[in-house]
This record gives sequence, structure tokens and C-alpha cells, in this order.
Amino acid sequence: MGENDHQLIDAAGAAEFPRAAERWVRDAAAYREAAGARAHLDVIYGPRPRQRLDVFEPAGGASGPIAMFIHGGFWQFMDKSDFSHLARGANARGVCVAVAGYTLCPEATIAEIIDEVRGAVAFLAKRYGRPVTVYGHSAGGHLTACLLATDLRAFDASLDASVVPAGLAISGIFDLEPVLDSPFGPRLRLDAALARRLSPLFWPAPAGKAMRACVGAAETPEFLRQTRALVECWRGAGVRIEGAELAGASHFAVLDPLTDPQSALTRDLVHLASGLSEPRTAA
Repeated sequence: MGENDHQLIDAAGAAEFPRAAERWVRDAAAYREAAGARAHLDVIYGPRPRQRLDVFEPAGGASGPIAMFIHGGFWQFMDKSDFSHLARGANARGVCVAVAGYTLCPEATIAEIIDEVRGAVAFLAKRYGRPVTVYGHSAGGHLTACLLATDLRAFDASLDASVVPAGLAISGIFDLEPVLDSPFGPRLRLDAALARRLSPLFWPAPAGKAMRACVGAAETPEFLRQTRALVECWRGAGVRIEGAELAGASHFAVLDPLTDPQSALTRDLVHLASGLSEPRTAA
């Protein structure tokens, strides 16, 4: 392997990010405005300032499936308000979407962030009385896998074991060790042992649950490796998991299909959130 094979973001990705972030902020603001009364912003799920949810109901109300999106940013950048538009595709197909905020590093540790999103899922499950499908990108993909692999009854005894039955991880970071030597590492306050302990690739797999793990085919070898490793590991342990490498997609462009109700990625999400009952389309 080459010396750069374990990089998560390469020079091309670093150059792409500012343009992608500018586009996300613009599109998210436009979707919040378009959603109008369907948007319930800054719903409090915990005591810290970023423990808030932006909830976007579909046109028919929140009587159908519930999904929660978790944003990326290497656990230390971005805000829930930058990703409102990623509810568009699922909303159009009847899924109520909550976009989760969480405290960023270094103010919070990654372990604390994991507990915060557990709290967000618990809040939604109790508020709506239904299971919550989780989906997330990059660091949010890591948190998606963590939620799927968590027995939430240990977190909150009042919850059912099937509170999070399914997840869609997009360009997830499932093995944190490569982050240690990256530019993002110092603010995360990790050593090798803690990085492994917080890596869902090494957790007991959530046998019987459903997972879709996607990555852009144009992403770095490390992102491709991590998705392939999770799919292989979890499939062998009884998870109903499928992997997909999306043709031509970079680390940031890989999210774009979630804005399109007809995209394969949106259909994957709706398929999972609907209890695997909707027909699938080819990627």
C-alpha cells in the first residue's frame, strides 16, 4: 500500500470542501424556508446548547416512519442547520426527518457525543412512539453505526430493544485509528486504545438489524476500505447489511442524492425506514 492509502481526506477533498459547504448552507436555508410550518426548529432533547433537533415533517404529517440524520465534520465542524435540505427526498416519500445537533469536539469527547445522539434517538422514540431509522455522513456515519450497535435499554431502561432497527451509513468512519495522525486528530483527545474502543468496527455487531453502508467510488482508499471492512465484518456476524460504492461520487457529492425523492439513495433510506417494506431500486 502507498504512504497515502490511510488518508481520509486527500488534497482534492480538502479543496472541494469549501464549495460543498457553501452549497449546503444555501440549500439548507432554502429548504427550511420552503418547509414553512412543516419545520420545527431547535427542538430541545438535552441540556447542552447544541442538543437540539430540527424536525421536518412530510406534507401528510408525522404519522409515518421516523428517521434521524447525523451530520459529519470529523466530530468538530458543521452544524445541523447546514443539512436541512437532506430531509427533502425522504419528506417527499412520507418520512419525518429529524436533523440532529450535538456538542462538538473538543468541548465534548467522542464518547460524550455518542451518548448525546443516543439521547436524541431516545427523545424521538418517546415523542413519536415509533422506531427511529438513523442515517449519517462521515463522522455521522460513525455515529449511525454506533447507534445501531447500541442496546439502548442499557442507556434508558424504558426503551425497547428495537428502537433503532436500521441505519444508512454514508462514507462512515468505523475505525478511528487513521484519524489519530490526521490534521483532525489533536482536537479529538484520543489515544490508540481509546480510538479502538470507540470504533464500531470492533464492537459486537447488531445481529438481526438492517444496515446499508454506502461510499463514493471516487473517495480515498481509506474510506473505501472502512466501508468494505464493516460490511464484511457485520455480514459475517448476522447483520442484514449491504454495501454500495456510488459511481463517480466524491466524499462530499455522495450526499447530493438525498435531496432527490427518486434517487436510489433516498429509496434505500425509505426502504429501511419503512421496515424494509418498500420496493428497492438499483443503485
